[in-house]
Amino acid sequence: MPRRATLATAALFVTGALILAGCSSSPSPAPTSVGAPDPDATLTIAATLEPSNLDIRHTSGAALDQALIDNVYEGIVSRDQDNNVVPKLASAYEVSDDGLTYTFTLQDGVTFHDGSALTADDVVTSLTTAKDDPTVQGNSALAGVTSITSPDAATVVVTLAEPNSDFLFSLTGRAGLVVRAGDTTDLQTKANGTGPFTVSQWAQGQSLTLDRADAYWGEQAGVAEVVIDYIPDRTAAANAALADEVDVTLELDPEFRSQIEDSGLFTIETGQTTDKGTLAFNNAAPPLNDPKVREALRLAIDHDGLVEAIGGVGSPLYGPIPELDPGYEDLSDLVPFDPERAKELLTEAGQEDLELTLTIPNIYDATIPTYLVSAFNDIGVTLTVESVEFSVWLQDVYTNKDYELSFVRHVEARDFSNWTDPDYYFGYDNPEVQSLYAEAVASVDEEEADTLLAEAARIVSEDDAADWLFVATPLAAVSTQVADFPKNSLNVRLPLAGVTVSSE
Repeated sequence: MPRRATLATAALFVTGALILAGCSSSPSPAPTSVGAPDPDATLTIAATLEPSNLDIRHTSGAALDQALIDNVYEGIVSRDQDNNVVPKLASAYEVSDDGLTYTFTLQDGVTFHDGSALTADDVVTSLTTAKDDPTVQGNSALAGVTSITSPDAATVVVTLAEPNSDFLFSLTGRAGLVVRAGDTTDLQTKANGTGPFTVSQWAQGQSLTLDRADAYWGEQAGVAEVVIDYIPDRTAAANAALADEVDVTLELDPEFRSQIEDSGLFTIETGQTTDKGTLAFNNAAPPLNDPKVREALRLAIDHDGLVEAIGGVGSPLYGPIPELDPGYEDLSDLVPFDPERAKELLTEAGQEDLELTLTIPNIYDATIPTYLVSAFNDIGVTLTVESVEFSVWLQDVYTNKDYELSFVRHVEARDFSNWTDPDYYFGYDNPEVQSLYAEAVASVDEEEADTLLAEAARIVSEDDAADWLFVATPLAAVSTQVADFPKNSLNVRLPLAGVTVSSE
């Protein structure tokens, strides 16, 4: 669709982000089901979370990854929609038999948006800075690197102290991004990447605009620009779709699903994520240091009923590893819905009149805590809900570990290492799990690593270290004029170069 007029309703808090991808020739994408793709079209997306600034190197937050990685900035490798590692700025890579040496062959003809050519020195400097500077996002992923060298202009070699089966995947995130050596660009408000889109304008609190990079080294994008309108109110975002003011609405409120489908303007799509809705137990403090209490709480939760309560935008998850990550296993056999057994366990633990507090950031609505209050009440547990600012949650729960129960959504892929760190806010400490994880990471055999991770994850779930309420499967309303919009992990990665919009 052509760029529409600015959204009329002030309450929408609209933000537009234009993203243009290009190379030296005109795009020739395949026709959509509605009509021929329009290479001059604008793709307008309603998103929820806006980044606080554009510094991809030093600022945390999934909103930056969502908007900029693979669109503006690129790494030496990337990931596909199934979370598999694929080449990017490296056209090919090899891993030595001992798992210690990674050799990357760089693409030819890559340039940054300022026109300077990508060199092996840019790659070496980017990785070395990420390794040595703890303020750079992704720093910890490079902790095991012993050397980063460039034996010739087209090759970069990274050497590890010991094998790490997660290393290559970690390079698909912030750790592997390549920026120009010595760049003086103000990355807080601008960008200078190698991707198919350039940052044209950022109206903070409203919109981020990206333009097609005419000199892009790869295949040109299917649209002339992309506008990401940041609309934090999900009702307003749905209304924008119904008013035909956006082409895509991410994180669609399920209450609007039938209304938007009935409009005939959109299809409703969903996909997999690694976004784990986690009910954390403080394993290190009473009464949650008692395994009988933890098991009782898990048995009290009807996970299918909870997913229904949140509008069906999730799937039950009974362990710490979601389906997109290595080591996934269906662990539903470990956690049947059995409130009567839950009551027996509480009696055995001497906790018949248990009172607990759930500390939850106020960015989440009341659906989940309300459900938990009712479920726990059915087994004789009184649950008090304390809704706090996210900054308070970070200080009290995440940093000081001053809590009993907490709920947040852990969106990160391959974050099982949290369960191997006794100092993490979960307070979970199991040497067998730590040993299995270490073996998995050190393995150079992918199948063996998966098996070890699955074994470790089963133990964590058997220990009832937390309750994984669901893995999110959010809805996206996608215009019938839009083709090839990505489906998986849209909250952390939104590659848009392949999307097209028809002219009709």
